[in-house]
Amino acid sequence: MSTIWYECKVKYRKTDETGGQKIANEPYLVDALSYTEAESRINEEMSAYISEEFKITNIKVANYAEIHPFENADRWFRSKVSLLAYDEESGKERKTNMYLLVQANDVKEAYDNTVGVMKGTMGDYTIPAISESPIMDVFPYFSGEEGETEQLEKFNALKASKPESAEIVDHMEFETEMAE
Repeated sequence: MSTIWYECKVKYRKTDETGGQKIANEPYLVDALSYTEAESRINEEMSAYISEEFKITNIKVANYAEIHPFENADRWFRSKVSLLAYDEESGKERKTNMYLLVQANDVKEAYDNTVGVMKGTMGDYTIPAISESPIMDVFPYFSGEEGETEQLEKFNALKASKPESAEIVDHMEFETEMAE
């Protein structure tokens, strides 16, 4: 059975950098079987993060074929991938679009991550658009069965890893160039 992702908007009071209170209405993604389960899951997930009162303002089915967390990334990007197929009968090229949610630090890295994800694809494809998504966090569904525990830990470890500072990355690139 394919995964159905629901985008849930959650409204709550948030403390900003200056210490003031402001109202935030942020989208989150949950993997669920129905709207009812999506509501239940987002309530459960958000109560772990938000100690005050919050309200779910909207739930809708999200149009993502796949979700890909990456290590040391802190934002989510929506990648539009056009799969190309040649129709022999009509002699025309057909495009089928799908959307991937890819974790990255910037658009270039999101493009590189999308290309990496699509590496094993047998057919031709293009990536016509990549844009930053407003999605704050992703909560996949795991039933708790023995094999899935390791999968959940890996997903959460990738998702939660913090980006390296630019200084460390520059130093690592410099060392790599020197070694070559």
